[in-house]
Amino acid sequence: MNSRKRVAILISGRGSNMEALIAAAAGDDYPAEIVGVIANTPKARGLESARMRGIPTRMVPQRDYPDRAAHDEAIGAVLEELGAEMVCLAGYMRLLTPAFVERWAGRMINIHPSLLPAFPGLDTHSRALAAGVRVHGATVHFVTEAMDDGPIVAQAAVPVLAGDTADALAARVLKAEHRLYAQALAMVARGEARVEGGRTVFSATSDWGAEDALYSPAPDAPVSLETLDLERLARFTP
Repeated sequence: MNSRKRVAILISGRGSNMEALIAAAAGDDYPAEIVGVIANTPKARGLESARMRGIPTRMVPQRDYPDRAAHDEAIGAVLEELGAEMVCLAGYMRLLTPAFVERWAGRMINIHPSLLPAFPGLDTHSRALAAGVRVHGATVHFVTEAMDDGPIVAQAAVPVLAGDTADALAARVLKAEHRLYAQALAMVARGEARVEGGRTVFSATSDWGAEDALYSPAPDAPVSLETLDLERLARFTP
């Protein structure tokens, strides 16, 4: 009997995190399978990438619907058609309605290119450089109604190097994102991370030994300079 969680991915663009999840799910021992990729715009280059990897794809253009509620309802119908049990947002550039979020509460995760709660929204790398932070990174969290909010599943930290540009920092963070998202999805799919009382609760079997990521065990304990394992952090340095 197949016990792997059936996961659908929502994208709006190139889908590099989508590709990382598909690659991870190709492993026989991975606890999730990717059953479909859904895009909200014809410009989403990730659709072709998913097709090339044998993943079913669906286009649900937002322009074809009068409002967000109608569009989300159409997305929900496709998810039902695919038999999805979980949803991963991978560069999905559209706010979801409260009804949709409630329907998938505890079963929908997102990845954001910053150490939340720092720098929600867009242009995170430029803002991190402007703020002068020495550590940046990525966060996987359960999706709630608020943008880039919700209980944290995992975080990966990368150093901000002298002379960094936004593009250079983005490339370093993206490399960490690909590892982090696959690890976080596995934890949620296995039931090792779940939402209770508005926060993430981890089981005793949670894998905190992922080689390339530095995890935060609770949404109110983000990675900080005081908690970083600098030896492991140095692995992200070119």
